[in-house]
Amino acid sequence: MPYTYEYPRPALTVDCVIFGYDDLHSQLRVLLIERSGDPFQGSWALPGGFVDMDEDLEKAALRELEEETGMKDVFIEQLYTFGAPGRDPRGRVVSVAYFALVRPDAHTVKAASDARNVKWFEIDSLPKLAFDHEQILEAAINRLRAKVRYQPIGFQLLPDCFTLSQLQSLYETILGVPKLNKRNFRTRILKMNVLQDAGKQEGVSHRPARLYRFDPEQYEKLVQNRYADLLKRGLDFEI
Repeated sequence: MPYTYEYPRPALTVDCVIFGYDDLHSQLRVLLIERSGDPFQGSWALPGGFVDMDEDLEKAALRELEEETGMKDVFIEQLYTFGAPGRDPRGRVVSVAYFALVRPDAHTVKAASDARNVKWFEIDSLPKLAFDHEQILEAAINRLRAKVRYQPIGFQLLPDCFTLSQLQSLYETILGVPKLNKRNFRTRILKMNVLQDAGKQEGVSHRPARLYRFDPEQYEKLVQNRYADLLKRGLDFEI
C-alpha cells in the first residue's frame, strides 16, 4: 500500500559542470548543451536532468551526461546542492551539482536526448544560461580555484607529458592571474616530488624543454603518509 506523505515532495535533478582546458590558447572551457524543449528552449545550460526513483545520484549524473553529450568514463565529484524556491519554473526542484576535469581531445561529444546541440565555451565568453546555472558554474569555478592550490587536480587537464611552462600556464588560467612568479612556481611544484622526468621535447625549432608526467602513486603515498602540510605548501602559491 503506497505511503501518503503529509508534506509535498520536491523533485530532484542533477547538473554537471565539465571543465576542459585548451592548451593551445590557454583557455579554461566548460561543456554546455542547447536545450531542445521547454522550459528555456533554445537556451544554453549545463548537462543534467531528473533523477529516477531507484537511481543513485552519481549514476544519475553520469547517465544524464552521457545521454545529452555522449561523454562517458568521467570521474565526477559532488559540488553543492542548489534548492532556492523558484529556480525551476516547472515547480519545486532541488538540484545536486557535480563537476569534473577532462581533456577535451580525449572525449568525443555529440548532442543527444533532449539536447539540440553541445559545445565547449570559454568561461570568460559564456552565453546566458538557463535556470540558475550561472550560479552553479560560478560555484564550480570557485571550488576549482580553491582546490587547485592544495591538490594536483590540474594535471588531468594536460597531455600525459608536459613542460613546466605548460603547467604554469594552466595554473595561471585556472586561478585567473596574469603571471605567477616562474622561479617560485617551479621550486614549489618540484618540491612536492609528484612529477616524473619524461625526457626532453623532440622536433621543436627552439631549445627543447624538459618534459614531465604526473606520478599518481607518489601523490597517493604523500596523502597516505599524511603529508598534508607539504602538499599545501607545495601548491599554495604566493600571488
